[in-house]
Amino acid sequence: MIAIDNKLISDEVLEEHFVCDLSKCKGGCCEDGDAGAPIEDWEKDEIDKYLEIVKPYLTKEGLDAIKTQGKYLYDDEFGWVTPTINGALCAYGYKDKSGTIQCSFEKAYNEGKIGWKKPVSCHLFPIRISESKLDPDMEYVNYEPRYGLCDAACTLGNKLKVPVYVFLKEPLIRKYGEEFYEMLEASAGHLKSS
Repeated sequence: MIAIDNKLISDEVLEEHFVCDLSKCKGGCCEDGDAGAPIEDWEKDEIDKYLEIVKPYLTKEGLDAIKTQGKYLYDDEFGWVTPTINGALCAYGYKDKSGTIQCSFEKAYNEGKIGWKKPVSCHLFPIRISESKLDPDMEYVNYEPRYGLCDAACTLGNKLKVPVYVFLKEPLIRKYGEEFYEMLEASAGHLKSS
């Protein structure tokens, strides 16, 4: 485990390999879990701001879930999360023609319609961030792929030799900034050489 500022990063983030293989998993992480996607407090404002723009991408079931549960809800274990359709698919997700789950926010972002890509927790997956129960200022940054679901991504990552932190460079910078990422990269280089 390495420490950067108030973050403890598991060695697996630097040593394990991972590259999403959507053709195999079909975006299953968007419907497999104990709650909707965790969202940060500030991200509630982004959902509020852009919901009307993404509504055309939502399914009827997604719209119904948002209507009955709200745009986001509080979960005792995970904090603020997105609503889900029958406890599975994120209400903001939809399946494309190939059966792959897509994010309505990300689609609108990629089309230049909104300025927020999607919840940081989704973008960072399979990295999970949690707070220390003893020190609320301390965060744990762990690599937690879903067994079975992420097997193809682990295989592809190993084949291409892409470390988790490299695959997730964009969301790590989005979450913690360029300086953090540079220190993470330096730590990975140091671990490799020792």
